[in-house]
Amino acid sequence: MTQDERMDAAAPPAAEVARVQRRTVWVLSIGQVLGGLAFGVTISLGTVIAASVSGDESFAGLATAAITLGTAVLAVPLAAFARRFGRRRSLAYGMAIALVGVVLVVTAVRIDSFPLLLLAFLLIGAGQAANLQSRFAAADLATDASRARDLSIVVWATTIGAVLGPNLTGPGEKIGAALGMPTLTGAYVFTLVAQVLGILLYLVALRPDPLLMAQRVVAHRAATQTVGAIAKPDRPVVARYAIFAVAATHGVMVSVMAMTPVHLLHHGADLTIIGITISLHVAGMYALSPVFGILADRIGRVQTILVGQGFLVAALLTASFGQDSTTSVTIALMLLGLGWSASTVAGSALLTEASSEDKRTRRQGISDFTMSIVGAAGAILAGVTLGAIGYGGLALVVGVAVVAVAALSPIVLRTGVARRG
Repeated sequence: MTQDERMDAAAPPAAEVARVQRRTVWVLSIGQVLGGLAFGVTISLGTVIAASVSGDESFAGLATAAITLGTAVLAVPLAAFARRFGRRRSLAYGMAIALVGVVLVVTAVRIDSFPLLLLAFLLIGAGQAANLQSRFAAADLATDASRARDLSIVVWATTIGAVLGPNLTGPGEKIGAALGMPTLTGAYVFTLVAQVLGILLYLVALRPDPLLMAQRVVAHRAATQTVGAIAKPDRPVVARYAIFAVAATHGVMVSVMAMTPVHLLHHGADLTIIGITISLHVAGMYALSPVFGILADRIGRVQTILVGQGFLVAALLTASFGQDSTTSVTIALMLLGLGWSASTVAGSALLTEASSEDKRTRRQGISDFTMSIVGAAGAILAGVTLGAIGYGGLALVVGVAVVAVAALSPIVLRTGVARRG
């Protein structure tokens, strides 16, 4: 039995819960910086390493595919583990699995083994699964008035690591050469350090465990027949809508974003312009997430999801009708990131509070699994669609998912979703 489980069965005072929640958000935010840093390095080098080890550029995309598959496969088991043992162990173990994957990447490059490399990237997906789970951990002890805001702060922290990570490849190569590491793997030194620090952070600082404390609060309120902000009735229709909205939004974002570099290259843009476009897209995804969190707390979760869908509509129309303009495509990618941010933050908060405590973590795992699978499928089908009807056609086709999310929202609102739920 863990220290958290040995704690007194009585629910802690509201002031203590609030104090733990504030600490939890800070710890998770730091963890997201470390996790984002590690993941940023991995993504920036993965395709290059895959092409080098396989000897065939057509296999380069398998690195990202393996990471995405690993994220999807491990999302539900990590959520189940969190349900039983708490977020602290689940997040630390997810990063530990990814740490093994990083070591295997370096080993695979050294011995020139492509199958081992793909296995390594599959394991690295556990780190991304842990990063995704962090946003739900921020909501475990949150109240209705601050749930989306707290969740969005943790999402925002990803920005720091995601921006810094790709910029460490140059210095990493110099460090790797000094350490005798294989070519292209030097930057993974930063990944190793970040993963180790993240594991230690969660094991040491994420105490008391937010999920285990939330379970105690819910159990106490059930026993005393009281109602609280953490204890929620189960609303399966709303939960299913939240899962669908997050997955559909992610699929739209990945489909268009993944094909944008190819489209820009075909229209004469250089790598610098492409890099700036993707950087602005990433900024749109994360930089304003606290704004959307506050908005979701004030006007409602479903309403903020619809705001996100509005951004997506603007993005897709701009991309379709402005496909021949690099400026228009860049603006479209920024709007795409903003739409993803608003819908993901609000959808994640909606899923959390639409699920009773006994179903919450399982549904969160299912949401992350669905999100990852839809994203992977979207990226694959987007390539086929791009070849068939072009970039502008792709943007219009994926708009079907946006229409579906918007069309289903009145059904959810009729179930009696409150202003902040």
